Amino acid sequence: MKYTQLGRTGLKVSRLVLGTMNFGPQTGESESHSLMDSAHDAGINFFDTANVYGWGENKGRTEEIIGTWFAQGGNRREKTVLATKVYGSMAAEGDTWPNYDRLSALNIRRAVEASLKRLQTDYIDLYQFHHVDRRTPFEEIWQAVEVLVQQGKILYAGSSNFPGWKIAQANETAARTGRLGLVSEQCLYNLAERRAEMEVIPAAEAYGLGVIPWSPLHGGLLGGAIRKAAQSGRSASGRSADALANSSVRAQVQAYEDLLDKHGLEPGETALAWLLTRPGVTGPIVGPRTQEQLDSALRAVELELSAEVLEGLDAVFPGPGAAPEAFAW
Repeated sequence: MKYTQLGRTGLKVSRLVLGTMNFGPQTGESESHSLMDSAHDAGINFFDTANVYGWGENKGRTEEIIGTWFAQGGNRREKTVLATKVYGSMAAEGDTWPNYDRLSALNIRRAVEASLKRLQTDYIDLYQFHHVDRRTPFEEIWQAVEVLVQQGKILYAGSSNFPGWKIAQANETAARTGRLGLVSEQCLYNLAERRAEMEVIPAAEAYGLGVIPWSPLHGGLLGGAIRKAAQSGRSASGRSADALANSSVRAQVQAYEDLLDKHGLEPGETALAWLLTRPGVTGPIVGPRTQEQLDSALRAVELELSAEVLEGLDAVFPGPGAAPEAFAW
């Protein structure tokens, strides 16, 4: 496994991030534990989750599964850089009582304590704001974070799904009060969805945030969706099916798969390897449901893409360009 610094911090993390969103809803506890063991065996030390994972009436279940894995010992917790998130409501379904969601100081305090209990740990390495809270000023957010840092309950703060200007606003506010501010941004970024290159990634680079792309295969679209459908005789499903229903997108994905066939490359591994070449990217989040999917992701770390392949990928999936040139003269 290869490692890098998380943004401007001294924290060293693996170039792949183990995403756990499937743990509980799609992957049972025993298999989830096996996948986490395999990730450690391969050198992946960076695990990502969120308090709402498990979804619906099972919100928090994913953190619980990670917690029971930590409880097995064997230095599992000490070897893991643990990231979780706060924002979504953790109230019971149908409960509209206030202050159980968003980024108020009160909810941040409650959410951290609840996550620590589920995760069976006494600290969180990277505590991420899952979304922008337009109702809470950053002065309040940073005050709450500072208390938790002083208590030793969190070490770093990061963002997720923030626009570039909010990254700037958050870190300018932190700087005025002598605080570290955001050290990472987790955003939707892949070959088929490159809008983050306009302002989010430049802002992250300027302020020293590590970029952690989620959905690196765009819901399976970049994992050989057309080829797999032809081989299995079944149509694509979910986000891939919706995208491939668009004839121009389907033509683009077909050109992508044809390009990789020409060079003898696997689509999913190539999509991950491409992200690892992008400026500012710490590592993409991979959410394997099986050991085979994890093994495929691991091969991407060692995959070197030639200049010819990179040029071909840019031709198939051109980026939007940097702002403001992308939308102005």
